Amino acid sequence: MQDPHGGNIHAHPVKLDFSANINPLGIPERMLSAIHASAEQWAHYPDPACLMLAEALAAQEGYPADHIVCGNGADDLLYRIAGAFRPKTALLAEPCFGEYRRALEAAGCEVLSYKLKKEADFALSDAIFGKIAQQPDLLLLCTPNNPTGRLIDPELLAEIAERCEKSGILFVLDACFIALTEAHARRLPRTALIVNAFTKSHAIPGIRIGYALCPDARTAQKLRSQGQYWSVSAPAQAAGLAALREQDYLAAARSLIAEERAFLSGALTRLGCNVCPSDANFMLFQSTPGLAERLLQKGILIRSCANFDGLDETWYRIAVRSHEENLALLQAMQG
Repeated sequence: MQDPHGGNIHAHPVKLDFSANINPLGIPERMLSAIHASAEQWAHYPDPACLMLAEALAAQEGYPADHIVCGNGADDLLYRIAGAFRPKTALLAEPCFGEYRRALEAAGCEVLSYKLKKEADFALSDAIFGKIAQQPDLLLLCTPNNPTGRLIDPELLAEIAERCEKSGILFVLDACFIALTEAHARRLPRTALIVNAFTKSHAIPGIRIGYALCPDARTAQKLRSQGQYWSVSAPAQAAGLAALREQDYLAAARSLIAEERAFLSGALTRLGCNVCPSDANFMLFQSTPGLAERLLQKGILIRSCANFDGLDETWYRIAVRSHEENLALLQAMQG
């Protein structure tokens, strides 16, 4: 059975996991310490409003605290958005993260699709304006996109945001991987509803903590009205607060990722793979069918992309990991 997502090490005997796009440096020690130190709070209910974390995020992101909503990971926030706004139609640029479609369809939404072109290395172009002109209720994009790793050109992104604002289209932008890219400091459109998380950037997928930056307080309140009351645990809130202090860690990760991504791209190309250019801490490539199964027999898990709309069983996604781990993957592919 095709795993719907990467990172399912519980169902497979895995020595090296390349299927989950996690920071290769692992969780910072100071974050681990903060999570452990939160144990004294576990006998009490967590703050349902995540006030301390929201205020810390406000200081870093330059948003009012009442425009920020914390959630149990980015997925939680995506489902809240779908439930809060109940769009009749929504537009996705595919291939993209499968939970977008699932969250929208669960809310009774008809999902429209703009197909990213293989010939253009899956980069988003202004051709999407034709779809936006059809006036969907909601547009959901991701920068960098999963699984392609492509950032949206900043001028194109600004124009998309402007057109959505003029047309009354709710623009949702998933930026969960942007902290590990060269665009980490880039200003994103303030009219968009931006979803982010510490999951990938700080290597804490087991500690569910995400946040939404809303264009106004009314939008934020609509999101708060959805989902569980105590949606973010005490250790998750402690992890989020500690994560905001790890700027040197993120800088080191970006440097490692850029170097190793170039190394992997060249090596995979020499192995005969068709490698999509990537701006992220993961990359999409095309190879022979059955590669994921063959590698799994060697204890290496990669992400088959056969269940992404627009891709098939010849496409795979791998995380950029340490040099030693990347060498192990390449050696296994040659064997």
